[in-house]
Amino acid sequence: MADQLSAHEQALRNLPLPYSLALRLRDAAVAPEVICDYIDVEEASLAGFYRIAEAKLATELDLSRRSSDDC
Repeated sequence: MADQLSAHEQALRNLPLPYSLALRLRDAAVAPEVICDYIDVEEASLAGFYRIAEAKLATELDLSRRSSDDC
């Protein structure tokens, strides 16, 4: 089944749940205050949380690309 998922989706699934959820909800245009409730962070911290989540996602995507290049 993992072969059927896009690299982006697989990378999101590999993230810790709060980071994955925050990115998914943001992409779905959910209101920031609702996202904060789901991931239990203050709204003032949300931009930083997104930066960390995006960095983790980029790392997962890079790892995925490297492992597929090894095949």
